[in-house]
Amino acid sequence: MVKTLYLMRHGQTQFNALGKIQGVCDSPLTSKGIADAKRVGQYFKDNQIEFDHAYSSTQERASDTLELVTNQPYQRLKGLKEWNFGVFEGENQRLNPKYDPKIGSVGDAFVPYGGDSADAVQARMVRVLTDIMNRKDNQKILVVGHGASIYLFLKNWIPLKEIVKHVEMKNCSVLKFEFENNEFKYLKTINVVN
Repeated sequence: MVKTLYLMRHGQTQFNALGKIQGVCDSPLTSKGIADAKRVGQYFKDNQIEFDHAYSSTQERASDTLELVTNQPYQRLKGLKEWNFGVFEGENQRLNPKYDPKIGSVGDAFVPYGGDSADAVQARMVRVLTDIMNRKDNQKILVVGHGASIYLFLKNWIPLKEIVKHVEMKNCSVLKFEFENNEFKYLKTINVVN
């Protein structure tokens, strides 16, 4: 049986607006982030998209976004949290380790500084989202999470060159997937806001 996952990135935060690295640390949504999340909620209403269940990261920016998108009950899951960037948390984004285009991420660059490896985050995201989708009564699901961890999840299912060509994951972007036989198929990105 084919199921559907709507995987959404949280709304813009103060750290996003200031160009600061934001992983397991948190900052509140900006007025733009709040308005954008409400627009996504209106998009779902206008298109009669209803969810059996909703989930978010335990981080406030994700749960706050979900609460602006829908008023249905939801579950917060630690497995959906953002990549831990170690001592780089809260610092200017120009301090980020250099991106390696061959692997499509910074790999283990954060590990020596108390952060997570890309592989560990990817494995965690695949595991938790597969678990969510395999729950008996989950057919059409909304999950609100974080840009880097969503990107690593997506990279597990489609080639990097396709991500670069076809996926723009801004704040409040929604990635739509089909799920069947423990595999996710990326369908499209819904960008309701600029």
